[in-house]
Amino acid sequence: MEDSVRLRRRTLHCVLDLVAQLSMSILAEFNRICGKNLQTEFFQELDRFIPRFLDIFKAKGGDTGCKLKKILQQTSDIIGRRTAVLHGLPLLLGEDPTDFYKTCFDSDDDEVLSSISIGILTVISEDCETTPYLLHLDALSTAIILEGKVVMDDLGNLPKAMCTLFGLMYALNLEYPPVMKNTFDFIQRVILSLGHKSLKPRIQSLKTLLMQ
Repeated sequence: MEDSVRLRRRTLHCVLDLVAQLSMSILAEFNRICGKNLQTEFFQELDRFIPRFLDIFKAKGGDTGCKLKKILQQTSDIIGRRTAVLHGLPLLLGEDPTDFYKTCFDSDDDEVLSSISIGILTVISEDCETTPYLLHLDALSTAIILEGKVVMDDLGNLPKAMCTLFGLMYALNLEYPPVMKNTFDFIQRVILSLGHKSLKPRIQSLKTLLMQ
């Protein structure tokens, strides 16, 4: 449908105009700023931590542990494991990712996006379940949302979208979304080894767990 979320394109303003200019060169821009290959570094380090993350997920108790175990049941391949870790990481850091990782049907219109200031949108078919913490690994599309608009679409999967969004935010010097600040700080400081300030206690604690 022409008015579906997946196909919608709008002219954006201010920082959104910069997104269009950088959309084809985010990796190159990140490399220029940081001297790192974003995709290579992001996935190499994420994959290195995955076995330990999964052990931590299994050992976690309480309500958070229940959510993590539901996520764990969907880790059949490397994309599933990466997606599971990126969904579970905010929970380990005391954050609720439900306002950042959003899901909609391919027939929904733009109203479902209007309240999202920044996030990753997974578009699914209408016969899919929408219960919380489903990873939707067979999604129709994965997109980046800024200020209620789709600014990048058809990114393949959630891990690739998260990597791209991090590079976009870093290149444009955007503030991390408050609901996921610890998660983005963790990606920056632990996964990508960027920055020199002392780690926040939650992030340092998780890093220590991962290194055990």
